[in-house]
Amino acid sequence: MANDCDIVIIGAGHNGLVCAFYLASAGYKVKLFEQRSVVGGAAVTEEFHPGFRNSVASYTVSLLNPKIIRDLDLHRHGLKVVERRLSNFLPLPNDKYLKIGEGVTRSEIARFSAKDAERYDAYSNEIDAVADVLRDLVLQQPPNLVAGGWRAALSEGWRALITGNRLRGLSMANRRALLDLFAKSAGDYLDGWFETDCVKAAFGFDAIVGNFASPYTPNTAYVLLHHVFGEVNGKRGAWGHAIGGMGAITQAMAKAARERGVEIETDAPVREVIIEKGRAAGVVLKDGRTIRSRAVAGNVHPKLLFDRLVPEDALPADFLNRMRRWKSGSGTFRMNVALSSLPSFTALPGREVADHHTAGIIIAPSLAYMDRAYDDAKHFGWSREPVVEMLIPSTLDDSLAPEGAHVASLFCQHVQPTFSDGRSWDDHREEVADLMIATVDRYAPGFKESVVGRQIMSPLDLERTFGLMGGDIFHGALTLDQIFSARPMLGHADYRAPITGLYMCGAGTHPGGGVTGAPGHNAARAIMADMRRLS
Repeated sequence: MANDCDIVIIGAGHNGLVCAFYLASAGYKVKLFEQRSVVGGAAVTEEFHPGFRNSVASYTVSLLNPKIIRDLDLHRHGLKVVERRLSNFLPLPNDKYLKIGEGVTRSEIARFSAKDAERYDAYSNEIDAVADVLRDLVLQQPPNLVAGGWRAALSEGWRALITGNRLRGLSMANRRALLDLFAKSAGDYLDGWFETDCVKAAFGFDAIVGNFASPYTPNTAYVLLHHVFGEVNGKRGAWGHAIGGMGAITQAMAKAARERGVEIETDAPVREVIIEKGRAAGVVLKDGRTIRSRAVAGNVHPKLLFDRLVPEDALPADFLNRMRRWKSGSGTFRMNVALSSLPSFTALPGREVADHHTAGIIIAPSLAYMDRAYDDAKHFGWSREPVVEMLIPSTLDDSLAPEGAHVASLFCQHVQPTFSDGRSWDDHREEVADLMIATVDRYAPGFKESVVGRQIMSPLDLERTFGLMGGDIFHGALTLDQIFSARPMLGHADYRAPITGLYMCGAGTHPGGGVTGAPGHNAARAIMADMRRLS
């Protein structure tokens, strides 16, 4: 039976779109199927209240790889990214505040501690040096521990040599820092640098973003590092906003992919991956249609791919058992709110747009506060004093809200991904949404009254809508046993599943979550290498 195409890709999120673009650019016929009515996965922009639009799930730009931006020519396809005027703003108790941003961080820290201000440059240099290593490895397949013959071993040995050479380029001090950042807790790492609670909180927040853990949980320093290797418009470590929301990124990607001949079909959920004679041979859609292909790539959560779409008897038992134990659940509660006016903070009053309104506004004054939030969520189901990051993208993009009004993204930690006592998020989502708004209101009185509409995404909503199992924005925890050569599993860090012709191109592979495009890029290279070898 003739194939309908060369490669089927399941899921039109950003990584699926990137993968499809590179494959089509190499001359392959690619069909991409998306279960929702719009492309983009979790990087989409929707109207959630009459006249108000916002990024529904993912909400800010930094990790999108510059090579991918260039290769897909995203700016020509309509993408424009603007920088925040200030990186972060922490309103604090007792009417104090801390600003973090280019040109102001050190002087702001000095208002709290001369010693911390003196150490800031050395801290920043150390983080940057290690982040540079990650930047170099993001678009590289990790060394893959294989059980094959000498040819496979030689190939992976070469990858290990390349990685090793990059690490050997670090000074001994930075090698030690790399070990610290991969193994330590963010709290222990930051306690070694700074003495002031709010300073440690400003940098430690990144360690718990999308990560259901205390900042004192081992390995959280790596999650901190994962969030700082990005760049915006050539500025390393900067954060920005896509004009039109995160959907502008994936709409531009879809235009680039279609321009190369990719066929994208929405409202087309995949029911099953076809396995014939031990290899992937296409997919069956939920509507019963069969699409045959030479290969299949899954841009979906690993548990969805292997536990729901691939027949159980087609997978090695040990692989499937390990995949079912894949740690996934980021404890994220996501909201979008329509505002009649900007918030005025007790620490920095005013409803006219100011630099701090364009920042990531972080309500988490100390690492101890974050630690208590995690502990409370473990025992109660959600933290009654939660961590909230608020962005107000309409301060940078007036297309999102009516004149004089605004939209805000609330990215809230910590909540249990799934309740252990049988409760459902459907029964508590409104209650927790009220709590998140009240938390902001404590620092910006009147905020609650300014909310004229809201969109709520509990962990269960994120799972049902976007396939983020346990609400996990990374498609799996970024712990030592689930990163680099172990993502998603030792022996399969090369984007190849244990079935010939089946590939993984989503965030469950290296380098992990965030809107990077890197998994799609790297998987496309693996698929093209196999296609060339078999042709």
